[in-house]
Amino acid sequence: MRSRLQKIDLNNIRVARSETARDINRRIVLNLVRKHQPISRAGVARRSGMQRSTVSAITGQLISERWVMEGAVGHLPRGRKPTFLHLNPDRAGIIGVDIQPGRTTVAVSSMDSQFLAQESIPTSTDSAEFIARLSRRITDLMRAHPKSSYEGIGISLPGRIDVASHRLIFAPNLGWADLDLKTPLEKGTGLPTELENAANACALAELWSGRHGEGVRNLVTVTVSDEIGVGLILNGQLVRGSTGLAGEFGHVSLLADGPLCRCGNRGCWEVMASDSAAMRYYAESASVRKGEVGSKSATARVPFSDILRLVEQGDVKAARALEQMASHLGAGIAMLVTGLAPDVLVVVGEVTRAWNRVGPIVEREIKSRSFTHAATRVLPTDPEAQPRLRGTIALVLQKHFDAPVGA
Repeated sequence: MRSRLQKIDLNNIRVARSETARDINRRIVLNLVRKHQPISRAGVARRSGMQRSTVSAITGQLISERWVMEGAVGHLPRGRKPTFLHLNPDRAGIIGVDIQPGRTTVAVSSMDSQFLAQESIPTSTDSAEFIARLSRRITDLMRAHPKSSYEGIGISLPGRIDVASHRLIFAPNLGWADLDLKTPLEKGTGLPTELENAANACALAELWSGRHGEGVRNLVTVTVSDEIGVGLILNGQLVRGSTGLAGEFGHVSLLADGPLCRCGNRGCWEVMASDSAAMRYYAESASVRKGEVGSKSATARVPFSDILRLVEQGDVKAARALEQMASHLGAGIAMLVTGLAPDVLVVVGEVTRAWNRVGPIVEREIKSRSFTHAATRVLPTDPEAQPRLRGTIALVLQKHFDAPVGA
């Protein structure tokens, strides 16, 4: 049995009450139905260890509140035939918003995390104009997909959110800083709104998916785009830090005399291993070939998606640029494996489309740089799975499915 030490905060004591135990049991049942649906009451009792009478009472309440529905009847050789339970997809809807430079995706999801509709709008650098447009689109989507209620809005952002004020502190790739999205969106839509850093949202999506196994409590996501973000779930809890800035490993310097990063440091992991880094490597390679170092044409950048396409077509310079990026990506991941020893580390981004080339380089760097020999599984995620967007749905769902405050 693994020991678990957790200090009690005597300055913030919450005494457990009988209501707390009932709430915990309720959420256990809800999670078991969500994860194993369709499942019978007997199946819930068996997996939870609760008395069948307790499970029957809780499921009766969940059915009356329309969280859970009864479905098909099972067939057994003898005894009472079980009735299977599943989440009610029509009880309520959730709005997910994935804000990225250039384009924002807005989706409607059911309570069982199935997307019912998606659309995109431009991401404007004018934050006030963008918030007004986003509010209108959300309202239009709710009208087009009527539900008995909507639980809320989850938003993923390429920036950091202050834990106390819920304001966006900075999002340099969007051109926004010190911005309140929550208040105007809640006023415009009438829905509670949760904001989260994109890497944290991806970490939540990976944890909620359950695809990494029951015992995974330490999970790290590395989001790779024009920047690098890191989401941390340690001991089953999302780590934000005291102000929401935890996880800024992208701005740890790997090369003291490396390229200048937008943060002011040189040789940051982000400036060495992001999509933009690969674009720079390819541009430098092309300019050297043409003898144009320092000229305007030397700064021309080929989009990262085109570099991946050129790699597939056998372009040697594109392959070298991708390999250089992968080597630096592996160096940073080795730092995370050594320092955090997570069960799973998931890489998110377009770079995973070339994981057959990138993955072996990353693994080589980890083996050569990490002396702990941590048994961390480093896995790519499927870009088509939309982890950022799925994380926004988890942001809203966790209010009902996570352990209650004070548990």
